[in-house]
Amino acid sequence: MDLFGTAGIRGSAQGRVTPELALRVGRAAGRNADAFVLGRDGRVTGDALAAAMAAGLTSAGADVTVLGQVPTPALAWASRGRHGVMLTASHNPPEDNGIKLFDDGTEYGDVQEADIEAAVAAGAEPARWDEWGGRSQGSVLADYRDAVADYAREHGAPCDGLTVAVDCGNGMASVATPQVLRELGAHVVTLNANVDGRFPGRPSKPTPETVRDLRAFVADGDADFGLAHDGDADRIVAVDPSGGVVHEDTVVAMLAEHYTRASAVADPVVVTTPNASARVDERVADAGGRVERVRLGALHEGIAEARRGGGDVVFAAEPWKHIHTEFGGWIDGVASAAVLARLVADAGGLGALRDPVTERPYRKVSVECPDDLKTAVMAALEDDLPAAFADATVATEYGVRLTFEDGAWTLVRPSGTEPYVRVYAESDDVDALVDDVTAVVRDAVAAARE
Repeated sequence: MDLFGTAGIRGSAQGRVTPELALRVGRAAGRNADAFVLGRDGRVTGDALAAAMAAGLTSAGADVTVLGQVPTPALAWASRGRHGVMLTASHNPPEDNGIKLFDDGTEYGDVQEADIEAAVAAGAEPARWDEWGGRSQGSVLADYRDAVADYAREHGAPCDGLTVAVDCGNGMASVATPQVLRELGAHVVTLNANVDGRFPGRPSKPTPETVRDLRAFVADGDADFGLAHDGDADRIVAVDPSGGVVHEDTVVAMLAEHYTRASAVADPVVVTTPNASARVDERVADAGGRVERVRLGALHEGIAEARRGGGDVVFAAEPWKHIHTEFGGWIDGVASAAVLARLVADAGGLGALRDPVTERPYRKVSVECPDDLKTAVMAALEDDLPAAFADATVATEYGVRLTFEDGAWTLVRPSGTEPYVRVYAESDDVDALVDDVTAVVRDAVAAARE
């Protein structure tokens, strides 16, 4: 059984993430924990899944506090000191739903997920009738919003006089980000700020194309900058005053530099992923810290590994998703919005905050490669790419990453879901670099086919 992906269980609410599955997962999870908080996003299918999940958890012996519709980071915050379940498909379309499990504010790791999968496959039985848990209603939103605002006040400057346009995408940010920013003193104008699980305003995933209304609104109006979220408010996208989407790695670089400079620890570490830009490394190094990388979807593993190595992790991020380690161990787009707003206020504008970041042209391309050839192709590329680019520094922990002295870099890694090898590159002459790298990759695929 292969239930879990890189972000919990996710898929069609009719064909995969059904009430039957929620019941089984709940019963499996409830075997090993006494207390859960349970939340869901605004999707139409969430109410039925929540009822099934609560039934599974309580029939396994766990007590459940039902929080209703909340952002994923609010559920994670509420799971501190206990366990949590969030029913969300994040940025997926409205017909999907999903299950994320938390333990003391952190998403379940591989070992815990494997235990759940095994119990679901075996058909976990209910506890004795007199050992079933209870179900109660709870509320967390007000306390969570206050906690985010209090945390953000430790960074940057007051937001008085700052105008922020926020596109909530009809998702759970509607009940969190505008309220927090207003509490911090900002003037907030909202788009799509009613919770509607059909996502009528725009698709749930915020991309340059889907947030075009926000971009036009910011470009044509008086907002200092714009923010957009996905359906459960763990992702964030920033829009500059001209209506352009700020590259996700630039947002990471700005936040990472701030946290590194603000830290008083001896060895400040920022954890990110192999596809993150060298602009992150440059800003962190300039601030006196260092960067460690971990595979996509495994920020928590990277944080733990860096801490075992003696480093103090001040921030962790992959594209669009940020963990504010001083606040907690979960991905939190609402906290990102709050901290970013105060940093913009402190710098005197998004442009001033962004200016120190070197932004080189970036491209991502896909090279066709059958799944059964990926292992052989990547093994060959560990030799072929360094040979073709002898002046590069090579790292092979998570694919093959080449870094050049001028700050340019490229990453080659197999797709985990499609028959492709992905090529990421950033360089002042990115087209030439991509052409050269993809030529080596295609040769390796051709050789593997022979």
